[in-house]
Amino acid sequence: MDSMLDLYTNVCSECSRHVTKRYSTSFSLGIRLFAKKYRKPIYSIYGFVRFADEIVDTFHDFDKKELLQRFRKDTDNAIREGISLNPILQSFQDVVKEYNIEYELIDAFLHSMEMDLDDVTYDRALYETYIYGSAEVVGLMCLRVFLPNDEEAYQRLKPYAMALGSAFQKINFLRDIRDDYYNKGRTYFPGVDLNYFSDQEKKEIEEDIGLDFSEGLKGILMLPRGARFGVYIAYIFYYNLFMKIKGLSFEKILSERVRIRNRKKAYLLAKYSIKHSLNLL
Repeated sequence: MDSMLDLYTNVCSECSRHVTKRYSTSFSLGIRLFAKKYRKPIYSIYGFVRFADEIVDTFHDFDKKELLQRFRKDTDNAIREGISLNPILQSFQDVVKEYNIEYELIDAFLHSMEMDLDDVTYDRALYETYIYGSAEVVGLMCLRVFLPNDEEAYQRLKPYAMALGSAFQKINFLRDIRDDYYNKGRTYFPGVDLNYFSDQEKKEIEEDIGLDFSEGLKGILMLPRGARFGVYIAYIFYYNLFMKIKGLSFEKILSERVRIRNRKKAYLLAKYSIKHSLNLL
């Protein structure tokens, strides 16, 4: 009987891996660079956050509030009962149990997803609440996987993991600002009115992101070696996207979605793989 349950659990983990590969080439590549022991649990975390995000960002012809409430309930049941017929939640609850991921992190994440269901005018407090739940806690879930049973190291690296998640999310906000505003009615940056947004305001946001990046890098260099390179490559990809956005006017990022081409990613991967192999990272 256990072998059949193991088969089911492995099939569910494969579903999470497939979700990651289909939705994000960058994160999928980063995960493949982890030591093997980290890959399956990180795929499972990504699958969970991806599906929740899809509910609020994609399912416009359905009752998104009802779907998200059902997803939250199903998540709670999966964690409490240790089983789910939703393969993504089965995979995720297994990781939550194995790595002692706090429910507070999961609750904060789902709360941020709920915030996306309503028209919210973000002040500084709501902005920080949203970033914590949508991005920083995801970094903390991953940190639990990288540092199992090492509470002292987890607490030491916690602020750096949060800073890196914050940097990634703020770059997403800048990259997607046109779609968020015109198609979804959202503006995450507090006090920003896109009708009067200036390059000076963009510069101030970029300075804030730069500080997060600096802190995040410190934490990457303290990660276990088997996790360090995969996270570092995600950092490099995002940092290059950040530098590209910095070089563009606000009018430009409103007119097109900025991205890093696959050819550029391949070059960056090759470049930093050599440094990693020489123990320079």
